[in-house]
Amino acid sequence: MDNVKETERAELHKTIWRIANDLRGAVDGWDFKSYVLGMLFYRFISENLSNYLTMHERDAGDSDFDYARLSDSDADRGRAETIQEKGFYILPSELFANVRKRARDDPNLNETLSTTFNNIERSALGTESEDDLKGLFDELDVNSTKLGATVPQRNEKLCRLLDAIGDLPLSEDGDFSKNNIDLFGDAYEYLMTMYASTAGKSGGEFFTPQEVSELLARITVVGKKSVNKVYDPACGSGSLLLKFVKVLGHNNVHQGFFGQEINLTTYNLCRINMFLHDVNYEKFDIAHGNTLINPAHLDDEPFEAIVSNPPYSIKWEGKDNPLLINDTRFAPAGVLAPKSKADLAFTMHMLSSLAVNGTAAIVEFPGVLYRGGAEQKIRQYLIENNYIDTVIQLPPDLFFGTTIATCIIVLKKSKSDNNTLFIDASNEFSRIGNKNKLLAEHQKSILDAFASRKDIEHFARLVENGELVENSYNISVSSYVEKRDKREIVNIKELNAEIRRIVVRQNELRDRIDTIVADLERGNT
Repeated sequence: MDNVKETERAELHKTIWRIANDLRGAVDGWDFKSYVLGMLFYRFISENLSNYLTMHERDAGDSDFDYARLSDSDADRGRAETIQEKGFYILPSELFANVRKRARDDPNLNETLSTTFNNIERSALGTESEDDLKGLFDELDVNSTKLGATVPQRNEKLCRLLDAIGDLPLSEDGDFSKNNIDLFGDAYEYLMTMYASTAGKSGGEFFTPQEVSELLARITVVGKKSVNKVYDPACGSGSLLLKFVKVLGHNNVHQGFFGQEINLTTYNLCRINMFLHDVNYEKFDIAHGNTLINPAHLDDEPFEAIVSNPPYSIKWEGKDNPLLINDTRFAPAGVLAPKSKADLAFTMHMLSSLAVNGTAAIVEFPGVLYRGGAEQKIRQYLIENNYIDTVIQLPPDLFFGTTIATCIIVLKKSKSDNNTLFIDASNEFSRIGNKNKLLAEHQKSILDAFASRKDIEHFARLVENGELVENSYNISVSSYVEKRDKREIVNIKELNAEIRRIVVRQNELRDRIDTIVADLERGNT
């Protein structure tokens, strides 16, 4: 059954990528993703709402009810109740399927879609879901010249986009009630992966490979079946947060998903991603802004699980901002992360946000493990207060836009010992295409070592914190886990004996050759 599912998924992925490439035309791939993902989102919320209302009425006894066939005037009577439940409202005439049916005969299709998107966002005005819906369609600019120089050209591309997204097999026999809800989310993640892998850093910095996201999530929930709240202060498109849906299930993240993202486009993509993974508006709180300067979730702390892949060694205000040294997030270390390297500022922020019984798993630039100056002093604070639980060296070339070998720092506030675990997972990968990947067996090796917290030759070592102090607070994995020597072991005595045998044999062959030559010379005379 799993093989069949994977085959179907692979076929779906091929279809999605072909559509994305066919439709893109002159629009850059990373820019055009907003149109494909935005239209995918429009289809999802249309089918999600239509199915919700249809099933509700059928369960109440009206077996022939179909919301999509209802008149707008009749449907509007249930607007308030539906918005309270779903967070938004779409009139039947504005559902994806109905707009698509009329698209070829609609000379004003671009305006129809623009009005529809505005109406969906406006339906949440003044409600608890307003912030979750606001601006979600901003990147899907149906009047952009990127789609065509004239309105008819733009409408032609929009028609093709509606048809392509509408034809994707995301429901069974056209019945959304039988739909595997994960297909929408899976389609989103596949598109993001493909766009990121072809966009270089411009796209890859916003998207963490799925297998790394899953590893981080699993690290934070070892020994747990549920958590209270999960958080990512540099959440990008939300892929790390949403791995908890796969690892624990929707209902086992009790109070929801929290994140903050500085890039407006990616912030919108993150909220879309939440909906596409069937995380309803009341279960997520994604904020737009600079986490280090204007954190949005101080009132929601603490968080039981924190996962993040913050941008590597970016600039920040640091000591230029006199308020930061007294900020309760950074003050305990007595020093701020360097202005040119904000990595450990994110780390200190996450430590401050972490629950006493929580775990934070953070992807870090390797320099933070050994660099001196302010970063060494921050490591000193973390080590002497016993907050670093584990340091994991990852393989190189896992991430989009960079080939560096990153690492994971795991933080805990309530450790049962005064040791730090070091895991060298630099060889835990398979080369697939043009990138390295952490397969399921590689994740298992890392997680097993993390959970057992025991020495494994050439792979894991549990180190008493005093040794870290003696080593000037250097926490590079290579300083504590000895690499396996893959050089061939040579026995010098045996090698010399073999050389002597070769020399003897060589002399014997020369004597025989000399004899043969002498015989030939005598025969010629």
